[in-house]
Amino acid sequence: MQINTLSIIVPAYNEEKTIHFILDKIKEVKLIHNIQKEIVIVNDCSKDGTSEAIHRYMTSNPDLKISYYQHEINKGKGAALHTGIAKAVGEIVVIQDADLEYDPNEFNDLLKPFYTANADVVYGSRFMGGNPHRILFFWHTIGNKFLTLLSNMFTNLNLTDMETCYKMFRREIIQGLNLKENRFGFEPEVTAKISKIKNIKIYEIGISYYGRTYADGKKISWKDGVRALWCIIKYNVIK
Repeated sequence: MQINTLSIIVPAYNEEKTIHFILDKIKEVKLIHNIQKEIVIVNDCSKDGTSEAIHRYMTSNPDLKISYYQHEINKGKGAALHTGIAKAVGEIVVIQDADLEYDPNEFNDLLKPFYTANADVVYGSRFMGGNPHRILFFWHTIGNKFLTLLSNMFTNLNLTDMETCYKMFRREIIQGLNLKENRFGFEPEVTAKISKIKNIKIYEIGISYYGRTYADGKKISWKDGVRALWCIIKYNVIK
């Protein structure tokens, strides 16, 4: 497979203070095989100065290929991802949150299976490998592992981190899915739907994780875990 461009989808909501840091990290990454970067930012109707911060960054970095889209009403992270995925033009698409929990330097690790194993989808796992992981919330970890286990039981996959942000897809695969979840149900929904694609090749790579506390701006809560649980049942059983 010839890969010319990696489309990096960045959903943003109230990330005025960190959006330039993550964009700097993306800019600094030199991708393998001279792959070019396309950054697709979707501002999900932020209430702070996220829009102004993004436009300042775009003006200051005209050499960086950035496409910017803004929702007129807040629709949720999943909806922002739907918008970004639909606009992507690269052969490969990856999800990148606007916070600083995931390291774009690891894009190359995620890209390698597309070359070495003809992968269709690659998940970055926070629970495998020897990369650094910030120690934070016990119950979040238990919840993630429980949701991953339950998802695996229905999809017959053996993932270690279904809820990871870092998911990388061949563009035609992710754009070919009829995705419906507008909020944090995106992860179990997309996992359920790719698992149903005949002969799909899914790989997993260990990644680092620099988690945020709620004081740092973390947004996910126990309600999102309940929604994820419902989505696992909905998209695997009810369909």
